[in-house]
Amino acid sequence: MSQLTALIATNCALLRQGRSAMTADGGALYQNDPAATHSQTGSHFRHVLDHYTSFLTGWASGRIDYDARARDAGLETDPVLAGAAAQQTIEQLEQLISAPLSRVLHVNVAVATEGHGQSEWAESTLARELSFLLSHTVHHYALIALCARQRGIDLGEEFGVAPSTLEYRSSQLAASH
Repeated sequence: MSQLTALIATNCALLRQGRSAMTADGGALYQNDPAATHSQTGSHFRHVLDHYTSFLTGWASGRIDYDARARDAGLETDPVLAGAAAQQTIEQLEQLISAPLSRVLHVNVAVATEGHGQSEWAESTLARELSFLLSHTVHHYALIALCARQRGIDLGEEFGVAPSTLEYRSSQLAASH
């Protein structure tokens, strides 16, 4: 399996995992937790989807700006809408399978200097951005898993855990037998 194929497959698998979690039990995970003082699970999933949308929108022009997100509140509150958006994202990612892995992209990097925000455009590649999205998604899934556990919702041991960590755990388990 090529690096691009593996990166796309892993990102798609994570999106499928998130879509399944968000739509399970009639969207129970999307119901607001009155005990939460800040972000809800839906806002984390929306944030993840926003990053993929920014990536896919920017891919076409070669300029990706993760800070220019739509922040669609509907994706935070409607698990059906979020599930459909995740499916659309998966389909768009799968279309990148023949894209050049080393194509130069420019990514907007917001930096703050002396209290004033500035933007700089940094060079990147498709492989680097897909790796970033994978890591970013796992990070937010870990937060979703924590919120879910606090509400008594079990998303399984693999939700919110990096693929490399799962592979390491598996190798350690195999070595102990």
